[in-house]
Amino acid sequence: MAEDLHYDVRGKGPVLLIVPGGAGHPMGFAPMTDVLADRFTVVTYDPLGLAHGRLGEPVGDQQVEEWSDGAHRVLDEVLAEGESAYVFGTSSGGIAALDLLARHPERLSHVVAHEPPCVGVLPDGARLQAMFREVYDTYRAAGLQAAAVRLGAVLAGQEPEENPSGQPLSREEELGVPMAVFLAHVLRQFTSYAPDLPALTASAARLALAAGADSHGQLLHHTAQFLARHTGSGSRFVEFPGGHVGLAEHPLAFAELLAETLVGGGGTPVPLTT
Repeated sequence: MAEDLHYDVRGKGPVLLIVPGGAGHPMGFAPMTDVLADRFTVVTYDPLGLAHGRLGEPVGDQQVEEWSDGAHRVLDEVLAEGESAYVFGTSSGGIAALDLLARHPERLSHVVAHEPPCVGVLPDGARLQAMFREVYDTYRAAGLQAAAVRLGAVLAGQEPEENPSGQPLSREEELGVPMAVFLAHVLRQFTSYAPDLPALTASAARLALAAGADSHGQLLHHTAQFLARHTGSGSRFVEFPGGHVGLAEHPLAFAELLAETLVGGGGTPVPLTT
């Protein structure tokens, strides 16, 4: 394993690369990967090494292309020449998975992107991106809890509190909390990312957009549906159990549907409604 690449490998079968959301820390993923490891060689990518001893070390602002480049290098390490991998990414990891598919489709068999916050593709994308920047501003001014409340309101499509109160974290405190690392160094950059829709359309047969059934009516459910509609007739939209963190809420059912969607083209497609 290269020094600056952090990932775990378990199970046996075709390679399934998993890219977590948030700041890339795979917390809460083990129950799902336990199930998947019966059918796949599960490779869980940790872009910042937060679960590999780097939590608390300095972190710079992240870019989608850096995460997908790292994921591509991981595939180079775990795949034999000529082989391809399945990929699952959720939230910010879903954005990295989309970028990976757009830039390196030859290495991928099928991709499921679960609730990627590519809100810039929406008709009111500029306004929504500004709302995520306001979440960042709230974090800097009032700390983690105030920013989390504001972020939850944005995702639910509700009016956030105008002036939440709280205490900002010190730099040392921030680096020790994955959610704080996400708010400080991932949120703005990833929600500003513009997916390459023509490239994704060219690979639409290998792409499924997904969202949680409990997220119905919320921003990221709508975003996933919109991306499915605008990446050609080959891509699909599938509803998974739970909400934005459905893989932790319903790991068994989530893993079973993920395997079916990746390998069998399964997962009952949900009608694409506005």
